[in-house]
Amino acid sequence: MRLLHATKWHMADFLSDDVTPQYAILSHTWGLDEVTYHDWRNLSFSDVKLKAGCAKILACREQAVRDGLEWVWVDTCCIDKSSSAELTEAINSMFRWYKNAAVCHVVLSDVEAASDQAVLEERMSKSRWFTRGWTLQELLAPAPEKLIFYSKEWTRLGSKLDFADIVSSITRINKQYLQGQDLRHASVAQKMSWAALRQTSRLEDVAYCLLGLFDINMPMIYGEGNRAFIRLQEAIMTSTPDDHSLFAW
Repeated sequence: MRLLHATKWHMADFLSDDVTPQYAILSHTWGLDEVTYHDWRNLSFSDVKLKAGCAKILACREQAVRDGLEWVWVDTCCIDKSSSAELTEAINSMFRWYKNAAVCHVVLSDVEAASDQAVLEERMSKSRWFTRGWTLQELLAPAPEKLIFYSKEWTRLGSKLDFADIVSSITRINKQYLQGQDLRHASVAQKMSWAALRQTSRLEDVAYCLLGLFDINMPMIYGEGNRAFIRLQEAIMTSTPDDHSLFAW
């Protein structure tokens, strides 16, 4: 796992969970001008700051420092996506990384803070974050009290536990799973229903974004199209032979 230091301009690789320090992790929706691994490695700080995606990385680092943490993980810049091996390892590890994080900062980039709770919840219900495929596991993996929602201004809104009712209404995920219930109690069909209305930019990611939710490991083959989802279904049937709800789905 590659982490970004919260105050210094460097990254470090940690090869196993037992040597990985505590870290904050960012959950967000991608924009058009994200900071990549190669940007962070090769560009000057002044050049990186010109990219729109830099603001949330800096905000995440600043919040991590306030939380007493020295390290952060941000998918845009902590994965070398030019390496297929590294990308495969990262995607297969991502659920665990979100689960193990000391805190998960969810920035809702299209939600303004509001003092009125009803107004805030109405704004949250329209957020793009709740419609994306990858953010499903990012919502479910962290402990309820460790996932913190922030507005686009980086105002703290509350935890997953605080918003369990409205998030359940938005996502159609049973509230107990937002409050810490073991996801293994959810059937295959239930999990598939949670993902049904979500979208991904690449066709294969419809399958790849669900690997952690089903505790499946698969190689990434971008370009395989719908075959990715077929492979996922085959792997699910192998790993959960007593759960036939997939056929009902």
